[in-house]
Amino acid sequence: MRFARLAAIVLTGTAYVAAPAAFAAEETAKADGPVRAFTADDLFKLDGVTDPEISPDGSQIAYVRSSADIMTDKVVPSIWLADVRSGRQRPLVAGPGSHFSPAWSPDGKRLAYVSSDGSGSPQLYVLWLASGAKVKVTELPDSPGSLAWSPDGTRIAYTMRVPGDAMELGGAPDDKPEGAKWAEPLQIIDRVIYRFDGAGYLPAGFDHIFVVSANGGAPRQVTFGNYDDGGPLSWSPDGRRIVFSANRHEDWERDINNSEVYSVDVATSAITPLTTRQGPDNLAKLSPDGRHIAYVGFDDVNRSYENNDLYVMSADGSGSRLLTSGFDRSVDSLEWAGSNAIYIKYDDRGATKVARVTLNGSIKPVAEGLTAGAHFDRPYTGGEFSVSNGGKVAYTSGTATEPADLWVTSGGSAKRLTDLNGNWIDAKAMAPVRKLPVTAPDGRPIDAWLVTPPGLKPGEKAPLILEIHGGPNAAYGPSFSTDDQLYAAHGYAVLYTNPRGSTSYGEEFANLIDRAYPGTDYEDLMAAVDAAIADGVADPDNLFVTGGSGGGVLTAWIVGKTNRFKAAATQKPVINWTSEALTMDATPFTSRYWFDKKPWEDPMEYWRRSPLSLVGNVETPTLVVVGSDDYRTPDSESEQYYAALQIRGVPTAMVKVPDASHGGIAARPSQAAAKASAILAWFDKYRTDASGDTAAGQ
Repeated sequence: MRFARLAAIVLTGTAYVAAPAAFAAEETAKADGPVRAFTADDLFKLDGVTDPEISPDGSQIAYVRSSADIMTDKVVPSIWLADVRSGRQRPLVAGPGSHFSPAWSPDGKRLAYVSSDGSGSPQLYVLWLASGAKVKVTELPDSPGSLAWSPDGTRIAYTMRVPGDAMELGGAPDDKPEGAKWAEPLQIIDRVIYRFDGAGYLPAGFDHIFVVSANGGAPRQVTFGNYDDGGPLSWSPDGRRIVFSANRHEDWERDINNSEVYSVDVATSAITPLTTRQGPDNLAKLSPDGRHIAYVGFDDVNRSYENNDLYVMSADGSGSRLLTSGFDRSVDSLEWAGSNAIYIKYDDRGATKVARVTLNGSIKPVAEGLTAGAHFDRPYTGGEFSVSNGGKVAYTSGTATEPADLWVTSGGSAKRLTDLNGNWIDAKAMAPVRKLPVTAPDGRPIDAWLVTPPGLKPGEKAPLILEIHGGPNAAYGPSFSTDDQLYAAHGYAVLYTNPRGSTSYGEEFANLIDRAYPGTDYEDLMAAVDAAIADGVADPDNLFVTGGSGGGVLTAWIVGKTNRFKAAATQKPVINWTSEALTMDATPFTSRYWFDKKPWEDPMEYWRRSPLSLVGNVETPTLVVVGSDDYRTPDSESEQYYAALQIRGVPTAMVKVPDASHGGIAARPSQAAAKASAILAWFDKYRTDASGDTAAGQ
């Protein structure tokens, strides 16, 4: 009976309609009282703060509130306004459709944003805060991005895709009878990168910069050519130039990590390169006085990981100098506050922080505990911030048991402005999360966190799920995770770690797996499992393992190396590095940054590091999970592994999440719940503790 239920979920891709019955913790709920456990239904209650944009004077913050809509099964963004002093908030742009990308005018009296009612392409709007009047500024064929006001507030720059002509080769016969229904025309592909995860197959055309009057009217294209020009966009104080980043080199499609900072003359469209090194230079922004440009980048030497360093140069591109020498953390975003200080976001030992950097290179942390306000399925580091002219910082912050809210800090005093989920989540029995000390076999400390089932008593053991992050150059932290909360509510402890290769611990730690992944990170993960057992929580006879993307690779690698786990679920993995390198969306990447040679030049090295090479050792029942529209680790990778396991007779099943990309496999609440439920149902089949026997008999 249990297998029949699982098969219905796995093979049909049906949303887990009966999810509440599957979570063991819910069984303790009284029929006449509230459900205390965190359940699949709760995914539709979650709200999160993203894109906090503080006004120039620091008095107000516009932010995007992301809410799950149970009727459309989508996360819907709306724009809200919070008063910094009183904490009062009100919706600015809400209702049917999606509303996002708020951007303050220089005088703080207007707000530009992007909005769509769902019936057409998103358009650019301007809202007058005092009167509430708004105007649609554009009628565009595609969504605008990277909004940037001119310093005098008269114009708005943005990026948008300009359609192009696809290659033509021959054609169908000319004599098509009237009313005949012929096949669709041939699809001719001639681009190196012709599809991208989350975007699908790319239409012909390129992203370019446009300028439009803030009062509306016809926009004007500013950049041209067969290149993609990207944001952020930054105006010079006189409004004559825009600084941006792009890869405009001749071989840009193959040399994908070699962007430069450019300046374009708004009147003439003349473009001047401001950086020239081999490597990515981006996130460029002019100081308010127009004298300096801050940007991030690194010298590309083909290692798997490099920190993004912070640089500053003169507005003409001269005198570039490194501001974060010796910092050994990667700069993810930057904002000027005045013309003498730059605020940066970075990850440090699994925590996301904001620091103030002066032009002489001094670095002072000003905010910490940032967390992401969307994509709650796993506890990745993240978060967003903005800064006022006077240095007041608005940011998103949450905890391991609650999603991100809006915070503001100034002069060392932090203030919480929203409590979007407290009204209902405070009544829930959320799973506690605590740090777990781990030492790798070579003596290195490894950060790890242990999530325990709500109500687990001292001395009680629980089946353990080792949950592994992707990347592999990424990091987990003490952040809210719906997967972990659902697993814990079902009676499992969850262990997640930052093994070697993880970011936020410096370049040396991240590059311990350079040209050696998967490899010794396996030993870190096993040491973490041993630590959870020694802690007394993990039942050594009921160990399970799962992970997504890079974590899916390691899951498949683990079951090829050991039989200590009762069952596994590998999510969106790479199984064969040769096929992945030639079918992923950014095909020039893998063979350049993770290997020394191309697949046909050194096929045995690709095979040696492929989990498929170990499939002959696998005895662990292994579920395979992937999105049907995954172009990062294409579904053909998962299908290879599923077929190999079936041929060998290893218990397996394959879950395909319909219409889901690699990054969007948990984007729709019902699918996020269904995916977690399928994994739990698979693990329940192989549990041997008393709770597992009970669950298997449901």
